Formats: sequence, C-alpha cells, structure tokens
Amino acid sequence: MTVKTEVSRFHIHDELTAPEDSVPIIKSIQLAGGAISKFLGVIAESPATLRAYTRLRSELHKGELSQATRERIGLAVAERRKDAYTLNQFARTARAAGLGLDEVSRAREFSSADEKERALLTLLKATLAYDEPVPQHLVEEAREAGWSDSQIVEGVAEMALAQFQSLFAAAAELPLEGSDPAVLRSAA
Repeated sequence: MTVKTEVSRFHIHDELTAPEDSVPIIKSIQLAGGAISKFLGVIAESPATLRAYTRLRSELHKGELSQATRERIGLAVAERRKDAYTLNQFARTARAAGLGLDEVSRAREFSSADEKERALLTLLKATLAYDEPVPQHLVEEAREAGWSDSQIVEGVAEMALAQFQSLFAAAAELPLEGSDPAVLRSAA
C-alpha cells in the first residue's frame, strides 16, 4: 500500500507498491534487518536512484571513516540545510553510535570536542561554501590532525551522501520517522 501523508509530496513505497526493479533492493534491506524509511520509500520510485544511493552508502560504510565520524558529518549537513527529517534521523543514529548530547550539538555546528574530528568538519564546512575555494590551510590542518587524503575524500563523499538524502527529504517534504530503530539504521 502506498503511504501518502498530508505533507509528503511523493508516494512512499514499500515492497508491495514499489516499481518492480526497486523491490529486490527493498527486500534485501529488510532481510538485513532494516525497515524501509520514508526517504527510501520515496527514492524507490526510481530504481536507478535507489540503486545509486544504496550502492554509494554501502561502499562508503566499508571505508575508513568510523560510524561516529559519518554521523557527525550527517548532523552538520542536516543542520546547515535546516532539514528536520534528516537531522532527526542523524541525531538518533549518532546517539546509537555513542555520541553524547554535547557532541551531537557540536557536530550540528561543524565542530567537535575531538581535535581531529573538528579539523575534518571545519574542512567540510568550507567545502560547502560554494562561492569561494577551500583554503589550502584547512586541508593541511586536517592532514596534520591525522586524516589521510583517502579519509578526507571519504568525508567529502559522506557529506554528498547526506546532502543527497536531505535534498530528497526537502523535495518530498517528508514527515519525521517514528522510533523504529530498524528504520533509522536503514536510512542513515
């Protein structure tokens, strides 16, 4: 059954209503213990989009960045975009990844009590300032803090992934998720 809420601009699919080519992906998420978030339900309308998102997310999660670092990046992007849906998801998954309330709050401002994390977040914040180039000293500071170039590249990719989710949440005007942990694991 397609779920159409008062504020959702697009259909939110599940395994019964999704286009045929999206169904195997949805079922694989469910078999892995995840539920289908509203975000995934929306992008399931386009099997190519669902495949692209899930493949990029899967590959990045095999990368070098810790879950806590990925959550910090997601929080920062969601806050910058003023995206309540994605911010709510990242706030919950960040807590599950071990970030305390103070660190969640700092991450929302592209900061951290951890000097290394703060250096990466500062670089990523500057990367989002489209009207000017990223200052070289921020790249050097991230390297000096202990980030490899590979990790910095992954950080930019994680930021793009969080932006991707936030853009769809805004376009669909998605309502907040419930408290089902499986939904939060599958979408964040």
